[in-house]
Amino acid sequence: MQLAYTARVGWDVAVIGAGHNGLVAAALLARAGRRVVVLERRDRVGGACVTEERWPGYRVSRAAYVAGLVRPVVSKELDLARHGLRFLRRSPSSFTPLPDGRGLLLGGSEAETHASIAAFSRSDADRYPRYEAMLDRFARWIEPSLDAPAPDPGRLHARDLALLGRLGVGALRLGRELPRALALLLGPARPELERWFESEPLRATLATDAVIGAWAPPSAPGTGYVLFHHVMGETGGARGVWAYVEGGMGRFSEAIASAAREAGVEIRLESEVARIDVDGGAARGVTLSDGTSIEARCVVSGADPKRTFVDWVGPGALPETFAREVAGLDFRSGSVKVNLALDRLPRFRGSTQDGVAPEHHGTIHVGATTLDDLERAFQEAQAGRLPERPIVELTLPTALDASLAPSGHHIASLFVQWGPCDASAEAWDTLRDPLADRACALIDDVAPGFSDSVIHREVLAPPDLERIFGLTGGNLFHGAMTPDRLLSMRPIPGWARYATPIQDLYLCGAGTHPGGGVMGACGRNAAREILRQSR
Repeated sequence: MQLAYTARVGWDVAVIGAGHNGLVAAALLARAGRRVVVLERRDRVGGACVTEERWPGYRVSRAAYVAGLVRPVVSKELDLARHGLRFLRRSPSSFTPLPDGRGLLLGGSEAETHASIAAFSRSDADRYPRYEAMLDRFARWIEPSLDAPAPDPGRLHARDLALLGRLGVGALRLGRELPRALALLLGPARPELERWFESEPLRATLATDAVIGAWAPPSAPGTGYVLFHHVMGETGGARGVWAYVEGGMGRFSEAIASAAREAGVEIRLESEVARIDVDGGAARGVTLSDGTSIEARCVVSGADPKRTFVDWVGPGALPETFAREVAGLDFRSGSVKVNLALDRLPRFRGSTQDGVAPEHHGTIHVGATTLDDLERAFQEAQAGRLPERPIVELTLPTALDASLAPSGHHIASLFVQWGPCDASAEAWDTLRDPLADRACALIDDVAPGFSDSVIHREVLAPPDLERIFGLTGGNLFHGAMTPDRLLSMRPIPGWARYATPIQDLYLCGAGTHPGGGVMGACGRNAAREILRQSR
């Protein structure tokens, strides 16, 4: 596809959605000399990566709530630190409290982590550093693939050879570990964790990363990759370390928007797209819901494939086979986000420290203390019921960033799963509060009085995540990250290079390679591919 950029009629590029990937793509395209406009339906930038004042004085990371997958090259190229981005490293990174007062604390010093695991299993404590070293080796092998389009085996380009060469060299370095790496990437997480460890609290804590945001239990194929995906990030050069963004997750999006505006991007808020205008098999711009026409030589969608192709292009403009593939994509989700304002920090059983303690810093895992607990919660949701013991990830960003709440008060974020993915929006009207109540009751079991500390609450079920943030089915990844939807098969086999069957229409959201999470890689890769094709 050859794009001409000489005439000044309309825009060179119209980006749909001011989510973080759309903003990254817009900034890089503008820095390459393109005239870029970003069209955002909401009154703020960020998509699902936003900070909002939900109650006076309480600023909440309303959807995405923690950072750890942001590609270092994105931060460097856009100089996001200069635009106000600051990560607050969480150490320790994880805490799993038990009702009997014991707790598993991971991610502090090596000695502290060893001692905490050894309280449950000495052999697990000895093996844990080797497990982390294994994941680090696997990550170093796969990592180059995150920052480039996935090579398409059916249409290899010369530029793919360097990446394939690096991956090949990495595979050779793994040697006899390569089959184990492939088993983890393609298979279920549960047998891998059972092979390594005997302590159920440790197994369950690690398995949460394999199912977070996914509609699958840890015994399902593909959860090994989701586990790996969530430990592949880094903060400040430290592998697997997650962080809060100072000022909330919206500060990340705002830093990218600042870099984009500096490069000349125009960002139009409250500009809802009604359709992508296609003429002669090519995108010619978009029409907004108020009837405004935006002409552009190239359209880049940060939305998911369903919203892009079904809602805005229309199946009639697509090749029949491609339209069927889009219709078959899996957007199921049973994830619920609960945002809370607290009048005090929770105090966990067995704690002797007042105020902010190490266990408040990271992700607090509640509800599932065994692998069977995770399996049971999924089975109950799959059967259309609320789990008796849902999986809860509790984070307390105000433990590290007091600016988010009034003095002495705190923000809590609960990521809860699973709810029934087939429940209608009407059914969720009777499910939201009971699920949030169960999640808070589980926290009460390990931190007595937690529910009494809640002074404000917001519960966002999948229909709410779709309505507010435009996530089809409430799916945070813009579609399932199963083995058949990764690399050159994401979102659809044959269309992994961000281009689409509609000429001059591209995707740049999490539905493309390398997938979901606050990374910026999808937007960067898409921009680079657009620039290559338009030379």
